[in-house]
Amino acid sequence: MEIEKDFSKLEKLLKVTFVDKNLLIHSCVHRSYLNEHPGFQLTNNERLEFLGDAVLELIVTEYLYKNYDNDEGELTNWRASLVNANILSKIAKRLGIEDFLLLSKGEAKDKNTKARKFILADAMEAVIGAIYLDQGYDVTVMFIEENILSELSNILENKLYLDAKTRFQEAAQEQVGITPVYKVLEESGPDHAKIFKVGVYLEEDLIAEGEGSSKQEAQLDAAANACEEKGW
Repeated sequence: MEIEKDFSKLEKLLKVTFVDKNLLIHSCVHRSYLNEHPGFQLTNNERLEFLGDAVLELIVTEYLYKNYDNDEGELTNWRASLVNANILSKIAKRLGIEDFLLLSKGEAKDKNTKARKFILADAMEAVIGAIYLDQGYDVTVMFIEENILSELSNILENKLYLDAKTRFQEAAQEQVGITPVYKVLEESGPDHAKIFKVGVYLEEDLIAEGEGSSKQEAQLDAAANACEEKGW
C-alpha cells in the first residue's frame, strides 16, 4: 500500500509506536480521499472515530470521578469542555495530525473552515481508537492524560466549561457592568439551509459578529468571538 506520507514521523509526534502501522494510517483516512483513490486498501476512519469517541469519554469520565467530588452537573460540563470539537481539533493540530490527514485535493485546500475543524476532531478520536486497539487501555489512558486531560486546569481556571454566551455575559457584567444584547444582522440562504449572522452589543457598541445555521448557534459564535476580541 503506497502512501505519500511518512507515518513513522506521526508515531514520534504522538510518542506511540504502533505494532499494526495500518491502524495509525487508517485513523487519518477521510472519506473524501477514497473518492479519489478507489483502490486504496483501507476504509475511512469513521468506525475508528466511533470507538475512540467512546474510549475518550470513558477515560475522561473515570478521571473526573476519581479526582473530583463535584456534583454530576458540574462534572458533565467539565467533560463536555474536554471532548468537544473545538478542543479536540486544537489538540490534533498541536500534535501534528493535520499534516498526516489523507484528504481529497479539494478538502486539503480548505484549511481554515468549520469543516476542517470537525475533520480534525474526528481524526483525533480515530487516533485514540487506534491507540486503544493497538496498545490497550493503560497506554490510551496515559496518552489522554498527557494530551487532553492536561487542558483541564486551564478550562477550570478560565471557566471555559461555561458556554460562550454565559462566559461573555459574566465577564461583561463583571468588567463593565453591562449585559450583552444580541441582534440578527443578516439572514441568507434557502429556508432549508439558512445562515444567520448575529452581532453582540454592549449598549450601542458592536463587539463581535458570529454565524450559524440557527440564531442560537450564531449567538454562541458571536459570544466566543467577543470573548476573544475583549480578551475575557
